[in-house]
Amino acid sequence: MANRSRKLTPKASKPNQPRAGAMKRVAKKPQKKLKRGSWLSSILAIAILLSSASLFMAFAWISVLFIFNPDEVSWLNKILPAWAQIPLGKHERPQTLKQIQLDLSKKSQIFGETLPLYQDVKSSFLLPVFQQRANCQFDCEELVELRVYERSVELEFKSQSENYYYLATQLPVTGPDESFLISSLLDETSEPQDISIPLPLTEVQRFEGKTPSSGVWFDLRGKRQQGTGTIRYGYVVYYNPERTNLLQMLSWISPNGQLPKWQQVTGDGTKELVVDQTVGLEPHLQVYQVKPLKLFLKPIQLEAITLKSSTFKDSGYQNALSIARSGLWTPAFEWLKFIKKQRKGVLPEAAQAQMDVIRLHSQLTKTQAQKIWASPSQEVLADLIDGHWEKALQVFEASPHNAQEIATLLKADKKRLWNRTAAALQLNPNRREVQAWFALILAVQRGERHTNSWLKAQPKITKENLAYIQGLLARLNGEGTKSQISSTHPSQIVGTVQPITQVTNTEWLQPNPPADLKLTDNQVWYQVEVSAFNDGKRWLNFPFENFNPPKTDAAKFFWKTLGITSDPEIQIVVWLPNGEQKINIAAIKAVQLQGKVLRLLAAGPKIPDNQNDVLQPKPLALTNAALEWVQPSPITLRELHQQNPQGVKVMLSSLWQSLQKSGEVPSGAIPSFEQMQEKLGDWPVQVIDLTNNAQSEIILTISPEAIASLNQPTPEIQGEKSEQRRDRTIILSDVNKVIYTDFTGNYLQRLSAIAKLSGVQSLALLVENAHNYSLRRWSEKNQRFE
Repeated sequence: MANRSRKLTPKASKPNQPRAGAMKRVAKKPQKKLKRGSWLSSILAIAILLSSASLFMAFAWISVLFIFNPDEVSWLNKILPAWAQIPLGKHERPQTLKQIQLDLSKKSQIFGETLPLYQDVKSSFLLPVFQQRANCQFDCEELVELRVYERSVELEFKSQSENYYYLATQLPVTGPDESFLISSLLDETSEPQDISIPLPLTEVQRFEGKTPSSGVWFDLRGKRQQGTGTIRYGYVVYYNPERTNLLQMLSWISPNGQLPKWQQVTGDGTKELVVDQTVGLEPHLQVYQVKPLKLFLKPIQLEAITLKSSTFKDSGYQNALSIARSGLWTPAFEWLKFIKKQRKGVLPEAAQAQMDVIRLHSQLTKTQAQKIWASPSQEVLADLIDGHWEKALQVFEASPHNAQEIATLLKADKKRLWNRTAAALQLNPNRREVQAWFALILAVQRGERHTNSWLKAQPKITKENLAYIQGLLARLNGEGTKSQISSTHPSQIVGTVQPITQVTNTEWLQPNPPADLKLTDNQVWYQVEVSAFNDGKRWLNFPFENFNPPKTDAAKFFWKTLGITSDPEIQIVVWLPNGEQKINIAAIKAVQLQGKVLRLLAAGPKIPDNQNDVLQPKPLALTNAALEWVQPSPITLRELHQQNPQGVKVMLSSLWQSLQKSGEVPSGAIPSFEQMQEKLGDWPVQVIDLTNNAQSEIILTISPEAIASLNQPTPEIQGEKSEQRRDRTIILSDVNKVIYTDFTGNYLQRLSAIAKLSGVQSLALLVENAHNYSLRRWSEKNQRFE
């Protein structure tokens, strides 16, 4: 044990122990060094293996990204030589807006205003690309392409100070052919024309507000001046974010210049796209619904609601659709309401949509029929379009002049009144008023022989009805009336009227032989101070200078010059306290010229007395053929801003300065655009060309309540006279310059109406002044209304 102990404990061995033991200890030391080297080798080997695995995994991950999304490894391009650059998945490197604009400029293209796709403007936007048209004077930038850009989210570009964008998708754009525009303006009897000249598209606007589907809708549009009106046309384009593509959904045209809009027409909670294609008094609203489509790249489409035969098998419903297609919107809608009531308020979805479209048209025709028209032919046309047969006959029977003017209307009719009358006659062949209008149209278009043959073929027509209709036909054939009308031009006179109690025969000129100026029962005398009249060649305005009648037979000269020979009637228009117009017909009996003032003496029924009511317009006198009222459809300033954002910003600034200048709002700094839009956004405006330069002016008619809402009434405003509380108008030119305003020191000046004068290309303003009315037209030379 002692020996074993010694072997295990070298320190206890003797100093003289043999060298063998020493050699044994020396031999153990190299063995320990070998184990430590092996450990280091193992660590190194493991490190190499781990780094190789990491590199392998890193390269594998980069390879996967390179295959499926090369943009994610674009950062490697910073450290790779040019020959080893990684191609990006979007086929091009992202660019800043400045770089995109520079590239377009190199291609002679124009960078349009960017339109955001979503609330975050910087994340994605639509970019319109324009090109300059050759030999062009107006609207010379033509749309050639739409592009959608999305912001780059790669680390390489996201960390930059400027935003970088990828081109996500693009859509080449060519305007519609001119034949598309012309064909929409032709009536059914005209031959279509094949003209393949593309029309320019000059504007791009996003549809704001709530629109159907999850994408974004855009309106691409252009315009063409047609006489005094503007025709608009364009495309509706949809951006589908799920497929990242732009789709042209619809071509549209509006002869009256109205823009497409999304509005609730049917009751399904989803808005429809409405295109207003109304021409004159003939309403035509095309309504489109968004419908699903089983196509990967085009999952939706715009489908028109037509009035073709419905799958709803009901004979009454089919008859109602038939008369709606003929244009009798209100009778058709009333019939459909009765059918729906019979079915306990439930119709199939497609049938309800058709009914809603008919209701939309009926609202327009009803509004037109309730207006007061200056021309008998316009009044009759509005009545017949809405199915007011008896009311239209009353206008026809009112005077020989009315009969002749309405005969001209019927002769020029392109089947629109014929189709309505024929449809109404099929529903009720024995209705006297409809029989009468059918006979009148037949007489002026096909002659007396056809009319008599048709009347004889009516089996159930009564003797009384036959005699009544023949009496109406006799008004068309009155030889005396024909010769009288053809002898001179129709009277076209505008003036201010007031009742008078005493008349002295010697102060007035009458045609030969002169007669005593006497009134019949229930008549009063009116004195009309003439503001303007047409002498058959041109319009003359007060004061009437260099107007020298002959010394002999002066009355005959006035009768011929004023057109009274053919048309001695004049309308007396007065406004009631509720705003309604009341019209009486008076007969012109005599003429008077004193200095530069021309007056007429007329006899007619008594009108309501509003001479002392300064809140009402003055009574107005005008002959049937004097004026054709022009009433542009109003829109709000907010809607106008959607159409022309930059123009409205400048316009609001000019408007506010004008109101400050007139003292309506306090002077000082002009509010921000957002503040002005909040206060003025719902104000109605009208857009129309008044200066005959193919550009539209903006008309704002502002109520006292609207002015009061802009600020707290000051003592000066509170103390204004009552005549200042009427609506006032301001007109701004296409360059946002005020060219007409009622906001002047003369609070009695008011714009009453816009009118078209015969033989005059530009429109006129009918302005009420302190004592009379005046017609003002735009002077190109002096750049003002005068």
